[in-house]
Amino acid sequence: METTTAIEWILACHTNDVPENGGACVKLGEEQIAIYNFTRRGEWYATQNLCPHKQQMVLSRGMIGSTGAHCEPKVACPFHKNTFSLISGQCLTNEEYSIKTYAVKIADGKIFIGI
Repeated sequence: METTTAIEWILACHTNDVPENGGACVKLGEEQIAIYNFTRRGEWYATQNLCPHKQQMVLSRGMIGSTGAHCEPKVACPFHKNTFSLISGQCLTNEEYSIKTYAVKIADGKIFIGI
């Protein structure tokens, strides 16, 4: 039996608050969320901001890019270069780590994060 959970969409910020091909951090409740404007792909992503390797709130400042034959979108921690899939959250360089990912919706120049 499959269970379905309703997504609550929370206004995070405006699209012009996030640099092209870069990231920004917002605080929603007690959680820091990194939002990425992957302009080269025409896509938006959101993950936890906490890098699980050294427990630093830095992922929003990481470099984004693509990897592999399927051009999977990724972010690299700016300090230790562990890379994480922006789709699944799996660490692509060290399988013992992973991060949370969130759904993103853009409407009328506003960014909503699905919790």
